[in-house]
Amino acid sequence: MEVSFATEKGKSPECDAKMLTGWTQKLLGANQEACSAYKEMRQDKAIQNPLAWTDDGFSFDQFDLLFFPGGHQKGVRQVIDSAVVHKLLLDYFPKTRKPSNKSIAAICHGVLAISESIMPDGKSILHDVTTTTLPTTFEGTAYWGTRLVLGDYYKTYGAGSDSVETSVSIRLTVSAYGMHTEDGLTGEKASR
Repeated sequence: MEVSFATEKGKSPECDAKMLTGWTQKLLGANQEACSAYKEMRQDKAIQNPLAWTDDGFSFDQFDLLFFPGGHQKGVRQVIDSAVVHKLLLDYFPKTRKPSNKSIAAICHGVLAISESIMPDGKSILHDVTTTTLPTTFEGTAYWGTRLVLGDYYKTYGAGSDSVETSVSIRLTVSAYGMHTEDGLTGEKASR
């Protein structure tokens, strides 16, 4: 199996340092085995020299599996909010329909990159599929349990923003234009 990495401009990605070191790592972060695996992965040429999803001619078609990592650090918004990633997903997602061997996986906030990919009819590419997401209870527990010390660290879009679960659930039932996909209600453009 060959693994490739892709970032916006081909810069080597990095994990959230708070999850790898210090008291936050000890309390809420990666265990020692995961930290060791990350350190080993950082030595791989694929992560040191990733592809750039903004390069001319870049396509997800060359991959059988796309994996969107998550995390709550604000830097994950580079993927979630990328119009280029959304366009690439709009092209790739229909190719994952079975019996295709292509698949997409995501964890934590990574599913937002997929759910925020909006088709011309205003619906998310996930509108008719079953998906999983970061449960609101997990996200809320981390946020409220650390808020006094870490501020809005566990809220990718800041304090008061919807949870990942709520954001994805909205995209499963409401178009980007505020139209409920089941009963045809219209309204203002939907947002996080």
